[in-house]
Amino acid sequence: MSELAELLKEIDQKKVKIDQARPLPAIILDKLTEYLNIEWTYNSNAIEGNTMSRQETMLILKEGLTISGKSMREHLEVTNHKNAIDYLSELLTRVEPITQNGIKHFHGLILEGINNPYAGRYRDVEVYISGSNTILPKPDVVPGLMLEFSQWLVERQEKMDLHPVRLAAQAHLKLVEIHPFIDGNGRTSRLLMNFLLLKYGYPIAIIECETGKRKAYYSAIRTGHQGEIEPFEILVAQYVNETANKYIGSIPKST
Repeated sequence: MSELAELLKEIDQKKVKIDQARPLPAIILDKLTEYLNIEWTYNSNAIEGNTMSRQETMLILKEGLTISGKSMREHLEVTNHKNAIDYLSELLTRVEPITQNGIKHFHGLILEGINNPYAGRYRDVEVYISGSNTILPKPDVVPGLMLEFSQWLVERQEKMDLHPVRLAAQAHLKLVEIHPFIDGNGRTSRLLMNFLLLKYGYPIAIIECETGKRKAYYSAIRTGHQGEIEPFEILVAQYVNETANKYIGSIPKST
């Protein structure tokens, strides 16, 4: 059995245990959800260069504090990401598959107050990835690529012919490769990835921001864009597995 197959089997076994323990007591679920949302927001922003610490992120989200010496943009990146998670939670209550419209809504929330003219709007200029020689699609082909991606996404959700962890990882890869927005592509891709995981009842994948973890993440993305997607699927599965362990650790012993 391949590493990916073993990981998916382990995740599915843990999912069964978590599902059997549902509903978790509200106080436990609320605390775990709060912890995961702060970790998700902190790490996703830090990967993109936001300098807020984990503690500062928590103080902004829980206490509404302003952190001295930090820019308005960095504050907005924290609150905007939480708003996007809240929208994601609302989207999960709907039956229909997520499409490019939902993705644009995620992005609109991410860039709200930061770059309003481009919030939720596909780029009309060329963009480049700092420190990379990757050539991104020209702006004039982005709408067509996003239509194709949206159709692929809907078809996968309707046919359910991919394991949800693989679907989430592949969706992330495809969206980053198109790079449809002028900014915020990484955060939007991770939101889409976790939406798909949650939609099918799986724990989220929190990609960690520490230097070594960030390098491994970007390396797996580059490998994926070269046609070898399994390393990225394994990376996402490993993070899902870590979050599953947190859920299992929160299950009351009497359950």
